[in-house]
Amino acid sequence: MKKSKAFWVFSALALVIYAVVQGLISSGIIDLYYQNILVQMCINIMLAVSLHIVIGITGQFSIGHAGFMAVGAYFSAIATMKLGLPLPVGLALGAGVAALAGLLVGLPTLRLKGDYLAIATLGFAEIIRIIFLNVDYVGGAAGMVVTNMTTWTYAFAGVVITIIVISNFTNSRHGRGAISIREDEIAADAMGINTTYYKVVAFTIGSLFAGLAGAIYAHNFFIIQPTTFNFLKSFDILIYVVLGGLGSLSGSVIAAIFLTMVTAFLANFPETRMIIYSLVLILVMLYRPTGLMGTKEITSLFKFGKKGGTKP
Repeated sequence: MKKSKAFWVFSALALVIYAVVQGLISSGIIDLYYQNILVQMCINIMLAVSLHIVIGITGQFSIGHAGFMAVGAYFSAIATMKLGLPLPVGLALGAGVAALAGLLVGLPTLRLKGDYLAIATLGFAEIIRIIFLNVDYVGGAAGMVVTNMTTWTYAFAGVVITIIVISNFTNSRHGRGAISIREDEIAADAMGINTTYYKVVAFTIGSLFAGLAGAIYAHNFFIIQPTTFNFLKSFDILIYVVLGGLGSLSGSVIAAIFLTMVTAFLANFPETRMIIYSLVLILVMLYRPTGLMGTKEITSLFKFGKKGGTKP
């Protein structure tokens, strides 16, 4: 009953947000510049939440998320620009191929732990980037020209689907299995939990939505380049999760929104933007070392919520 009530409250809130923003866009109050910020915010939320399921829920340290984003971006662009398929098919294809890549990478690498897993996932992301960098079919180093087809509707729908799927996964039997691995993998394995299976499932789901975010990103700009998906992009996504609070989906969402707004407002100060951006991060981590939300979910503020979030 509680989960059902939370779902309907979230759905109603999402509809209200969409209707209000869409009304402002239709009336011209929100111009193209702010629409682009909103779309970028949605993309960052999807990336943060999709990495949250890997790090915050399963406890696996991955820094190769930009690689799956690149797979989704390029394969969706190939579908729409080279094969002439409609955008929804391109988005689905990009997400599907990214999920397949996550499965293929996860099967051998998720037997590793800690720093070793981080290095393996980082290596995968760099391999993907170098491949796209040297393939002329997708433009190579010059990049691939992509028609701008992403709208606020597509971006917001992607966010809603991402949050619903990952939230339901977290509250399911599979999610509890993943959380048990995060808490104590040795104890979980001793209790008969197939730790490799749950880690691969979570990793594949995270890769799927990273690919979907990449597909939406690709069609929001007129060109995509391999340099966009370097290891610094993976660290940006990691910052969203850590700043929001490990184990808190709400925290990942809030951190993505917060940092997107900070980046947008500092766009007029290119020389000092990264300095101010870094200072904001330092101050937040000094006064909120557990992240903006700690281990709590925003639903804990309401009666239907699950108090305390998921403890890392």
